[in-house]
Amino acid sequence: MWNSVAASAVLPIVAGLLVAIDPAACFLSSAGSTRGNTPHVPGQAERPLLGRNAGSSGSGNTHLLALPRVIVFDLDNTLWTPELYQLRRLERKNQIPIAGRDVELFEGARQVLEDILPGLGGTEDEPKPMLAIASRTNKVDWAEDLLDQFQLRDRFDAIEIFPGIKTNHFAKIQRSTKVPFHEMMFFDDARDGRYGNCEPVAAMGVFCVHCPDGLNTGEVFERALDLYQNEWDKTPNTIVESNGEMKINVPRKFESPPRASSKTFTGVVKLVKREKYYGFIKYRVDHGKQRTKEIFFHFNNVATEPRSSIQEGDSVTFQIRKDYKNSNKDMAFNVDRVGGDEDSSDKALFRCFSMNNPFAAMLANGYKTLETRNGTMFSEYSEGTQMLLHVGQRTYPDGGKHLDIIRAAQPGISDEEIQTLKRMPKGFSKGNIVAIVEIGKTYEASLSERSVPDFERKVVAYGPDSGRIVTEIKRVAYLKRPIRQRGEAGVFNVKIDPKVLPDGWTIPTTSADTRVFEISG
Repeated sequence: MWNSVAASAVLPIVAGLLVAIDPAACFLSSAGSTRGNTPHVPGQAERPLLGRNAGSSGSGNTHLLALPRVIVFDLDNTLWTPELYQLRRLERKNQIPIAGRDVELFEGARQVLEDILPGLGGTEDEPKPMLAIASRTNKVDWAEDLLDQFQLRDRFDAIEIFPGIKTNHFAKIQRSTKVPFHEMMFFDDARDGRYGNCEPVAAMGVFCVHCPDGLNTGEVFERALDLYQNEWDKTPNTIVESNGEMKINVPRKFESPPRASSKTFTGVVKLVKREKYYGFIKYRVDHGKQRTKEIFFHFNNVATEPRSSIQEGDSVTFQIRKDYKNSNKDMAFNVDRVGGDEDSSDKALFRCFSMNNPFAAMLANGYKTLETRNGTMFSEYSEGTQMLLHVGQRTYPDGGKHLDIIRAAQPGISDEEIQTLKRMPKGFSKGNIVAIVEIGKTYEASLSERSVPDFERKVVAYGPDSGRIVTEIKRVAYLKRPIRQRGEAGVFNVKIDPKVLPDGWTIPTTSADTRVFEISG
């Protein structure tokens, strides 16, 4: 007799046979694409997250089951909260935000990064997705520092943090990863309007997910991934709305910037404003009458690497497009130094890192002999590695604690003697590479180990204020002259004239260093 008990026993068997024959058919039979503003409404039965456990179906529709090759996240109000511009009290006090106190990761973001993403891909047929950051915050230094404090930097394959429309960020991500836009997925809290990000990026072909409340739960990510794999047919202008509905062919309120000219111009860099990250190029517009013109460029549109190496007087090639943010005035992009690296063939490649005063000066003067970070910036470099020291534009605000430590370590030291420890030679200032450093061992230290007075003296910071990853400074010396350079996050490469090296220092080899990072306990 056919009854509910029999039905409950037979139906799972039938479903299992269907999956064995064609698992994709079970999921695709009811799937459909919705055009215009009509949303796709999820059914009562949620589809499983195929990216974790499903194999290929062999049905001819396997492309729908593929994971995105690049998953991109915004920072402010997407991975963490609050938005950095809201921390005005810290800015007024010249302080930096502290992870876990001033800025918190969303619980869902933590779940995605620590629990969900590690379970995606990782096979020969389906590698793990690459991860990227696309943030337009104007608090670039804060954002970079918070990535280190949260120990997130090493999780990401591409990090683009600079003000401006996010189509520029994605163009850079595409160039660095070589992945087409339709194989990317993007999470952002801003949908449309003047500061919207989802609409312009979706128009590039990226699968965009609007999360106005941030990644507050892992379900936001899982639902979007399910739609990417099972519903989306790669149609541009697709946005997953905050309620989980997928809209295709979303009408755009955003207007694309005017198309750029394909013509290449040549000129000379007339002015560079490193602190503002822009400059001007002088070029001829009428060779017969020798008439010249100046055009604006932003460092984000510099092709030469590192971008900050562009100097006044450099000959460059560039193209011109309209700057939609500045009354559609002409601006230069794809700015590239003529000859590339040919004019720097006599220069030596060095690793470099940046610090802020007064600690940069105390390190360069040999007083600070330990550098601590919460991130593992120096962990991959072996003992004896030489690096250049760059001095950042800010003064690190520690409330005068370094003065207390110096006075406690050297009773009777005068204020003038302290100022000498914090003062660099004449001509050496912020925004310059000032010294060369040889690092020693890098290791992890506990709070109790970092709170010993002798340790605090070497770091010139109290134990709770110092980072847990410690790097010894074996020796340091000032360069023969400072080198103007824009600082970058982490360890970055620069080319310098070896003639500026002090006596007794050699040009480093380009061979890879051995990882020597030690974890205590």
